[in-house]
Amino acid sequence: MDIEIIKESIPAIANALPVTLALVSISLFFGFFLAVAVALSRLSPYALLNKPAYFFVYLFRSTPLLIQMFLIYYGSGQFRDELEAVGLWQFFREPWFCAILSLTLNTAAYTSEIIRGGIQSVNVGLREAGKACGMNTIQLFKRITFPLAMRQALPGYGNEVILMVKSTSLASTITIMDMTGVYKEISSEYFSPFEPIIVAGSFYLLLNYIVTLLIAQAEKKFALKV
Repeated sequence: MDIEIIKESIPAIANALPVTLALVSISLFFGFFLAVAVALSRLSPYALLNKPAYFFVYLFRSTPLLIQMFLIYYGSGQFRDELEAVGLWQFFREPWFCAILSLTLNTAAYTSEIIRGGIQSVNVGLREAGKACGMNTIQLFKRITFPLAMRQALPGYGNEVILMVKSTSLASTITIMDMTGVYKEISSEYFSPFEPIIVAGSFYLLLNYIVTLLIAQAEKKFALKV
């Protein structure tokens, strides 16, 4: 093991940490709101809503994220004229946008099923009690159904966050210089993949340890409130 390579790898990969954090946070932010919409559509009795939602979930859960990312980044070039006509080509030609889009769609598919399961786990009696108190559908969802559903869904969602932290490493395959991208650059420069990959792996390990602690704290707070 070359200590000098490790010493050089630590600051270089640490400088790429904000890129990884941005990929995770932005994708989870937009993915969560999309997941709520998809989950509610899946629970809808109307085929016009639940059928497309089911297809969306099935598509993105049944195909590898790497293929999804490649299709969005490389495949969008096949429709350049159409995308230019609607003013979207400037986004799809950027690897950053394609990485965010693919990560967002992927996490939305998985998170929607977690949220759907949480909503279905809410006791019917609680919803009936809310209706008896005069709550309308929106008030019932905001005050009873959704908070209780998220309490049930939180452990599963925590696992999804951890998976997303690791999944961002795939963005390096479309030229994003995140921590994995920097690791690849260092390993090719020194022809020694072992030392930089140990450093990069340690950073991912630390990130997921922090995520685990945050999720555990959130679970405790939800348990006290409900």
